Amino acid sequence: MKQITSLLLFALLATAPRTALADGYPAKTILDSGVNVVGEKIVYPTTGPANVKAAIVIMAPGEKTIVHKHGVPLFAYVLEGELTVDYEGHGKRIYRTGAAFLEAMHVWHYGINAGTVPVKLLAVYMGAKGSENVIPKR
Repeated sequence: MKQITSLLLFALLATAPRTALADGYPAKTILDSGVNVVGEKIVYPTTGPANVKAAIVIMAPGEKTIVHKHGVPLFAYVLEGELTVDYEGHGKRIYRTGAAFLEAMHVWHYGINAGTVPVKLLAVYMGAKGSENVIPKR
């Protein structure tokens, strides 16, 4: 867990310009929200003990994810490239390098790399043991 936390902190700080906050802590806020990209309020699952999982998602040009939704809040940060996400009935959004967002939970969606370079996305699932991070549409 310590390595994941260190990786997350490094990724966020390495891509944001250093700005000292009023208390002198070297950080720049990249996201501060209680709702996700489609306006759903963030609610944490109660299926078990808290669990955070961080992953780097890499998508080649032209690659598309499965249609899915999430059982837990998901913080995402685009490290490289450009990702287009289609939210059924809620339109499409394009996220470029440096974009931070809270992903939709209860809306089916899929992502596609429509660009010419790989997309690298930091995905941080903020859930609980027994919850599904990614729920495929069947």
